Amino acid sequence: MDLTERSTRENALGQPVGWPVEMPFPRPLPRRETLTGRFCMLEPADPKAHAAGLAEAFNADPDGRNWTYLPYGPFRSEAEVSAWMETACLGADPMFFVVREAGTGRCLGIASYLRIGPANGSIEVGHINFSPLIQRTPAATEAMFLMMEHAMEDLGYRRYEWKCDALNAPSRAAAARLGLVYEGTFRQATHYKGRNRDTAWFAFTDADWPVVGEALRSWLSAVNFDAEGLQKRRLQDIRAGLVA
Repeated sequence: MDLTERSTRENALGQPVGWPVEMPFPRPLPRRETLTGRFCMLEPADPKAHAAGLAEAFNADPDGRNWTYLPYGPFRSEAEVSAWMETACLGADPMFFVVREAGTGRCLGIASYLRIGPANGSIEVGHINFSPLIQRTPAATEAMFLMMEHAMEDLGYRRYEWKCDALNAPSRAAAARLGLVYEGTFRQATHYKGRNRDTAWFAFTDADWPVVGEALRSWLSAVNFDAEGLQKRRLQDIRAGLVA
């Protein structure tokens, strides 16, 4: 359905109702398979294959600030990472992936799908812990793009969510940069590590995805980087140009 047709309609009683949803449900579940890009790849989490590399990546964050807004951690040793992965990272929801650097195979961080709702075509990304080794690099953006693209194009989901502690300014900024829209804050939504969490909600829909996805593809393309690997155009500017 064209975006201009997605307006409120009336039923036979004159009441406003939503537009028809004609896609088949449930949508497919994501599978534990590798997602491959130019800068990185996302592999299904495997303690035997990834624990040592993740321990090294996590230890590049010596003060542990990456763990502040996660309900677990920090994990420092290979044994600690492996034990956590065995208990938390091998299920279907959340479904964890390890980000590895293209070419070297070096582990750079971890992310997951969660709150997977095939009946409604809704999926969330979360449990993100990107080492300083990947932060502010094209690989970090590409990792998020690969997860978005798989959910929206391969699986045909209608809604892609990102939630974080409302006090987590870097996470909020990352969501907005990638093209997710702030939808509000749920006060006292949960608690963790002995403290309250108000949860900020971000999302985009299948109607938003053509612009969000095209902007990310354009930003990640080789022509957007100079000889030193620096971006020529910001992602936000590319996206704004697509909707101008």
